[in-house]
Amino acid sequence: MASESSMKPLAQLAAYLAMALAAVLGSASLLLLVCFLFLGNFHFFQFGLSPATALVWDALLSAVFFLQHSGMIRRSFRQRLERFVPDPFHGLIFTVASASALIICLVLWQPAGEPVHQLDGAPAWLMRVFFFLAIAGFAWGVRALGSFDAFGIKPVVALLRNSQTRQYPFVLKGPYRWVRHPLYFFSLVLFWSCPAISPDRLLFNVLWTVWVVLATFLEERDLVSQFGDSYVQYQREVPMVFPWRIPSTRPPGSSTS
Repeated sequence: MASESSMKPLAQLAAYLAMALAAVLGSASLLLLVCFLFLGNFHFFQFGLSPATALVWDALLSAVFFLQHSGMIRRSFRQRLERFVPDPFHGLIFTVASASALIICLVLWQPAGEPVHQLDGAPAWLMRVFFFLAIAGFAWGVRALGSFDAFGIKPVVALLRNSQTRQYPFVLKGPYRWVRHPLYFFSLVLFWSCPAISPDRLLFNVLWTVWVVLATFLEERDLVSQFGDSYVQYQREVPMVFPWRIPSTRPPGSSTS
């Protein structure tokens, strides 16, 4: 049984409030994103911009989120952050910042004209099926991870309990035998499984697809640094994002001898 936390009561209260804030904002931002991808622009705020200006505005909103998310998730940023904030709280700070940036991006997103491509009938329904299959794939990927901590809460809970954060081995199962980044693959399916694509939605799909691909390469560097030769072997055997081949019957990274 873990011993009581050595944190002072006021610090404990602040930790619980921070976890609650991260959970609320993180959940709200993800729900908002799913609704945005399924329903389209929310039209919460209409600035009356011309289509061209709206596209520039939307691109800037996306760029702000990309810079915040990709910058703060890097190990180099977290190392600098350690000088000001204890390591267990880094995940909470990242979650609050990312969720806030995503909410702002989606709420302030501006329309830019009528659809340039629209499917009807069976093809439209097929796109919707792909959308929900991608959501199911997300759940599959999260379950397969086991160690997934969407909002950075587990390290703070361990600190409050005065215990060690559980370390998970490099185990690959489920969709991780098909691709190294299944959550990114399912994200791309969510982006593009839209029956009606307006100019601003096309901009969103293109920009966010490029960002996901670039972020994957950056994350690969961190994973190689973290897991070493095991991950290098995994890279050789399993595709990065797109499942273009059937996985081997033996677990990725296992010895052939």
